Amino acid sequence: MADQVVIPQPPEKQPVIAPGLTFAKVTEQISNIVLTRPTPGTWFILFGLSGFFVLLLGVAVTHLILRGIGIWGVNIPVAWGFAIVNFVWWIGIGHAGTLISAILLLLRQKWRNSINRFAEAMTLFAVMCAGLFPLLHLGRPWLFYWLFPYPNYMDIWPQFRSPLVWDVFAVSTYFTVSLLFWYVGLIPDLAAFRDRAKRLWVRRIYGALALGWRGSARHWKRYEMAYLLLAGLATPLVLSVHTVVSFDFAIAILPGWHSAIFPPYFVAGAIYSGFAMVLMLAIPLRAVYKLHDLVTMRHLDNCAKLMLATGLIVAYGYVIEGFTAWYSSDKFEWYMMYDRWFGRYSHAFAFLVATNILIPQLLWSRKIRRNVPALFFISLSVLTGMWLERFVIVVQSLHRDFLPSNWGMYTATRWDWAVFTGTIGFFVFMMLLFVRGLPMITIFEVRTLLPQAKVHGERRDVEGEPE
Repeated sequence: MADQVVIPQPPEKQPVIAPGLTFAKVTEQISNIVLTRPTPGTWFILFGLSGFFVLLLGVAVTHLILRGIGIWGVNIPVAWGFAIVNFVWWIGIGHAGTLISAILLLLRQKWRNSINRFAEAMTLFAVMCAGLFPLLHLGRPWLFYWLFPYPNYMDIWPQFRSPLVWDVFAVSTYFTVSLLFWYVGLIPDLAAFRDRAKRLWVRRIYGALALGWRGSARHWKRYEMAYLLLAGLATPLVLSVHTVVSFDFAIAILPGWHSAIFPPYFVAGAIYSGFAMVLMLAIPLRAVYKLHDLVTMRHLDNCAKLMLATGLIVAYGYVIEGFTAWYSSDKFEWYMMYDRWFGRYSHAFAFLVATNILIPQLLWSRKIRRNVPALFFISLSVLTGMWLERFVIVVQSLHRDFLPSNWGMYTATRWDWAVFTGTIGFFVFMMLLFVRGLPMITIFEVRTLLPQAKVHGERRDVEGEPE
């Protein structure tokens, strides 16, 4: 028999997961990563490096509490420095997880099923890193509870006109809904781990986390109702949280901040950086744990397309910001844009244009979108550019005020860098623990993509293998 010629299909016509998988193979491939497969050496190397940076974070935070925020580079004109830059950057990274999990679920996009679990975990850990910076920026972080309107005999209430209070409510709500959404989605898979675990203490741990899940029709009915409800609650948070964060700047009268384009511009930038982080996580996880059957090129291609689309919105925001400054005929806005291009921080702006706008245009090419090393490099470029964008918005706008007598420069200290790199280490540390102890890919949702699920109607039972 002559060999058959296989014609490669475009990503949008390829199957969501590799053909030939069965219910048992999917369950075994995902659960064995945690239960039976030896931990790769790469995991131990990264765990040790990230653990070092977590210790560095602890040292930097301890020194900060003992000495005060004077150890940072903040000064009179630049009262917001690395703390607010990193806060906005981290909170933006978490947006792709919510979009993949909630919005694509409501839109019935099946390709999300292989990447939504670790994207949700990424959201939680990124929000943890983001929430640390405003607390430290308070100066007295041990009094953070003053930001909440709790009953007290001194009748001291939060200043609800303060953007800091808005951030507290927005971030805490976002983290709570994301945590519930992530945990509810884990319950069926935790039950699968409980049933497959060999050791008694492991079964008891997963059994307690599974909350008595048996996979009955009543359980599935309540699960789907709760999961859909949480998806509906999480969807507006994608738009509202970073809109509230943008109000930290947009309500000010400072040139470079006072702009009506900030809310949609910040939301698009958040999703932009979020999908870049999803690709930076998916690519190494896919390679180290041999998940090419589950996380296919279609997933990487779709994430790259969404990253390209949101990147174009961000580029449009840059253009509109410059046009608004020119059209306003405001000399302060004109000088702000001139200083951004030719001032003391012009190198940062030029680098962000290169990494945020020019390099991602390579994603128009299908060959680039299917080149895994190129995707990883472009994702790293986007994350770098989005951090520089936040730096330019915060620092470059503050260092030149209305009065030349108030002008000054900002330089980050080693403690600024220690806290920032420490949060990156903490993020990687938590992701490694998540990969080692919990299913990084949802089992039952991936199994709904198999042809056997349509034939046998077996989309509910996690452990049952049809004959």
